[in-house]
Amino acid sequence: MSQIEIRRVTANDHAAWQPLWQAYLRFYDTELPSAVYQSTWQRLLDPNEPTNGALAWLDGKAVGLVHFIYQRSNWSIENACYLQDLLVAPEQRGTGIGRLLIEFVYATAKADGCCDVHWLTHETNATAIQLYERIAERPGFIQFCKAL
Repeated sequence: MSQIEIRRVTANDHAAWQPLWQAYLRFYDTELPSAVYQSTWQRLLDPNEPTNGALAWLDGKAVGLVHFIYQRSNWSIENACYLQDLLVAPEQRGTGIGRLLIEFVYATAKADGCCDVHWLTHETNATAIQLYERIAERPGFIQFCKAL
């Protein structure tokens, strides 16, 4: 049986990362200008940026991605970790890859001194919510947003 490998993105991973990133945006019915793609990719590679990314690999093919951002918190001295984007390729959903990607973020954020990991999902993403409720707490906060 094949083993899933989770590892941070490298400069050589762009061709594997981009289709997964595009699939994630399509899932949320979103398009971004090419300048945002380029900026996001550069941030993922820049060690001075708080933005991080990892890919899940199966038999030499990227089958999942996660992006996470370290941010200051007024509630702790340590940084918090915001898990911003998570995608598992449709043909691999339900195989545990999503959990492995989240656990990678947990371990990486802990090793980097973060106090917690938090994230959002859309209320209609029932499949993901089932996983999230098994591996994290739902604190009850409601998100508000205003585009500027």
